[in-house]
Amino acid sequence: MIGSEFFLALILMLVNYNSVQINVMTPLLSQIIYLFLIAIPIACIAWTVTHEEIFREPREYCQKICGSTQSIAKKKFFYLFTCEYCFSHYISIIFLIITRFQLLYDDWRGYLLAFFSLVWIANWYMSLFGYLRQSLKVEKIEAKMKDENLKEMTGDK
Repeated sequence: MIGSEFFLALILMLVNYNSVQINVMTPLLSQIIYLFLIAIPIACIAWTVTHEEIFREPREYCQKICGSTQSIAKKKFFYLFTCEYCFSHYISIIFLIITRFQLLYDDWRGYLLAFFSLVWIANWYMSLFGYLRQSLKVEKIEAKMKDENLKEMTGDK
């Protein structure tokens, strides 16, 4: 399958890319801070591509292809751009390649832990953002209803 070959190639690239350098592990507190900081742009990119208006047309195209194709590989590929959880995995891989961030271990295990930790933290950020956004919408609707009720009571139009 194309997806598994892609992941294998990326993992080999990460391992080979880092083996050229002398590795000195970052202190644990710094690693945790990096983890929470690197997850912010991952969450931002994943949320923007999968939810915001600026990417609506490509997202709708992907949803259309995903719903109409018979090919499982094609369906999974286009679904990737409609699911923030799925998309955050690919964005995390890109950020691991860029930053070479490792968590706890100074070898491939550090990349593996960092990968899943970044995805987890980024998805927490997106869940929190989604909850806050929904709460603000509810407050706006309630305020509008109260305003309309007040106008009806006072007879203003």
